[in-house]
Amino acid sequence: MDYGVWEPARLGQNQLPDGRLLGWAEWGPVDGTPVLLCPGAATSRWLAFGCDVVDAAGVRLVSVDRPGLGASDPDPDRTLTSWVSDIRHLFQERSLRAPLAVGFSQGAPFALALAANSLVNAVAVVSGSDELAHPRFAHSLNPHVRGMVDAVAADPGAAEASFADFGSAERLWDLIITTSPEVDRTVYTDPVFRTAFRRAMDEAFRQGPAGYARDTVLATGRWPFDPAGIAVPVDLWYGRRDTSPTHSPDLGESLAQMIPTATRHLLPTAGGSLLWTHAEAVLRTLLAHVR
Repeated sequence: MDYGVWEPARLGQNQLPDGRLLGWAEWGPVDGTPVLLCPGAATSRWLAFGCDVVDAAGVRLVSVDRPGLGASDPDPDRTLTSWVSDIRHLFQERSLRAPLAVGFSQGAPFALALAANSLVNAVAVVSGSDELAHPRFAHSLNPHVRGMVDAVAADPGAAEASFADFGSAERLWDLIITTSPEVDRTVYTDPVFRTAFRRAMDEAFRQGPAGYARDTVLATGRWPFDPAGIAVPVDLWYGRRDTSPTHSPDLGESLAQMIPTATRHLLPTAGGSLLWTHAEAVLRTLLAHVR
């Protein structure tokens, strides 16, 4: 089955003001509506979605490697706030006007940070990680995830070192497969999809595990913005069969209540892989906010 994971149409890097390079990949028409993809944990610009529909939808899909992953230079002390600064510069350099954003899994807080700082005109969060350190989840986290949250709160540096010790493409692939329901394993183990997914993971770790570890600290700690202050449309997409312990514990229900502009889409037969099984719906709903 074609899950829309095609080779990039364009690849490149842009230099940031401090000299670092930020790597990106693009699909779709260069004059299309820019949609920035914030990829999930331990993946890279190589794993896209909806490549079979971007041309017809008029979407210029841009996926960016976060610092320290893939083709983007490290920024060891980066924050969600510095990420916003990096992307602001990229938008200017690449002439990405009136952009939208999609945040998948661990990419969700990175996409929402852009929305909170008015860099994008609408956001789709798909199977997104929530603010796991927020008090509303004090008693509902998976015990292992609770341990990660507590470790980051107690000593971020030590937690980051621990995440780096664990982080590798092989270990995380095994974790994804063993914690996913059948509806997701069907997607992830499809021969074409598996090849694209594993390539994206190998690329993510080509500089080592430090980029992944820093991402995990940022996603597991408190967010430096208030979701209630987001003023652009936000679509929260979750599959009821999603079993990932690091996605939203309540499948976006409380986050939808916090964000005044949010609409929650809960799909009864979908899992965490809905970015690829429902790509057209995600993109067309996102585009409808600005067209």
